[in-house]
Amino acid sequence: MTDDITGYAFAAGRGDHAAAAAFVRATQHDVRRFLAHLPGVREVDDLVQETYLRAWRALPSFAGRSTARTWLLAIARRVAVDQVRAATSRPRTANLADWQAAAEATPAGVRAGVDEQVVLHGLLDGLAPDRREAFVSTQLLGLSYAEAAQVCDVPVGTIRSRVARAREDLVAAMQSVTSNRRRGGTA
Repeated sequence: MTDDITGYAFAAGRGDHAAAAAFVRATQHDVRRFLAHLPGVREVDDLVQETYLRAWRALPSFAGRSTARTWLLAIARRVAVDQVRAATSRPRTANLADWQAAAEATPAGVRAGVDEQVVLHGLLDGLAPDRREAFVSTQLLGLSYAEAAQVCDVPVGTIRSRVARAREDLVAAMQSVTSNRRRGGTA
């Protein structure tokens, strides 16, 4: 599939609209998942769109020094970094009353399934940003350590170390959640 994605990228860079559509179909799930798990990211749909806009402008000069998937995820990472920088320069406020009303209106059966997802996302969100980025890249998206190193712009050994530490952190956090539940506390 990766070779197909790179082929689509080269063809799209030459103006092939069908290849461009195939490139998006083949990569959009990974781009969305990657962005959704990066620290500080909001408005994932907007960031996915911005990632592809930047990619389209750069496709004619795509040289294939890495796979197109790796190249695209590196663009997505830069888009996310830019969004976080912009957000920190202009903090937003949230309407707490609206959030509470929406949470209280959610049926109990739906909340139970959502609670498990919240715990899992919370565990990932609890990782240090560099460890989360490495873990999501390799364990959720299936990038090789070398590809993740290209996306994250660090040496391969750094990715290996971050993933190992992320695993240790997740095991410790999961043990803490399990222990809290056994004692009757909340996650």
